[in-house]
Amino acid sequence: MITGMDRLVATAKGEILDRIPVYCNLFEQGAGELGMTVREYYSKGEYVAEGQIRMRAKYGYDNVWGLFYLGRKAELLGCRDIIFPTDGPPNVADFVIKTYDDIGRLRIPEDISAHPAFQEDINCLRILKNEVGGKYPICTIVTSAMTLPTLLMGMDKWMELLLLGPTDVRDELLAKCSDFFIKEITAYRDAGADTLFYSNPFGSTDTIPMKFFKKISLPWMERDLRPVGTQGVVYVCGMSRFNNVIDEIIDRLGITSFYISPLSDIAEAKKIVAGRGVVCGVINDIPLIDWSEEEIRNEVKRIIDAGMPGGKFSFGTSLMPCNIPEEKIRTMLSAAYEFGRNKDWSRP
Repeated sequence: MITGMDRLVATAKGEILDRIPVYCNLFEQGAGELGMTVREYYSKGEYVAEGQIRMRAKYGYDNVWGLFYLGRKAELLGCRDIIFPTDGPPNVADFVIKTYDDIGRLRIPEDISAHPAFQEDINCLRILKNEVGGKYPICTIVTSAMTLPTLLMGMDKWMELLLLGPTDVRDELLAKCSDFFIKEITAYRDAGADTLFYSNPFGSTDTIPMKFFKKISLPWMERDLRPVGTQGVVYVCGMSRFNNVIDEIIDRLGITSFYISPLSDIAEAKKIVAGRGVVCGVINDIPLIDWSEEEIRNEVKRIIDAGMPGGKFSFGTSLMPCNIPEEKIRTMLSAAYEFGRNKDWSRP
């Protein structure tokens, strides 16, 4: 039987087995599958692992997620209050950094893997590794130095410090967040994660100007990644566009896997990458809530037709809101399996 890992390895080589890899990011849906509240679901690594295994088996896609909620990262650094909605991702309710003085007091754990707040994450990853490791890529999100401050002080205050605040205070925070990133990615790899989504909205000129990207963002991304390498790292900027920085990312960072924004021209991204790496075309999954079956199939076909020529292509989703009806998830995935099947896509 061909597995998701088989498809991933073949895609990296420019080959297609039965079809392209298909990534579907179902998170809180696992709680519903197990009949749990979101709070209960995220209380144990075994619940998250079981939810991921069941969701993958239910729909047949090619990955699982060893990921809790992003606010978990803030908990490792002192956050003690998380909001748990009934039908969506948990959010930070109380920021660790309220004043610039709190930045000086911020301490990065020496060993994240030994931190009590990280034990259930490790348990989840180890279960996934034992159950599906080597068969399906185990994914997680690693939070760049420039992104983590949004979880620690909020987007508004971070943008003010990043763009206008004292540069010494900004750089002190970024250095601590980069140190956290290095420890985090190492802990995830050691626990069994294969695919590490490097999340950085500040790696897109939708968020910051190109001059700022080159002067500030790139050097801090280099600081993040130089000590740990880019094995298994996928570049993603939320859903912001980044086609115009792909060359810089390949040349300066050595990343060769790209999770392309639904707002971007996929054919253009393939042309820029030019066989140097793998491109994943991502559907804007929020409209799935309202789209008809025909609209869903047409959008999946459009994405795959744009990206398949020349190979080294996969199909993926964004955050998949909980209120997407099950039948529409199945329609999307069935279309991806159908249109992404092996054909003569060798010609660019």
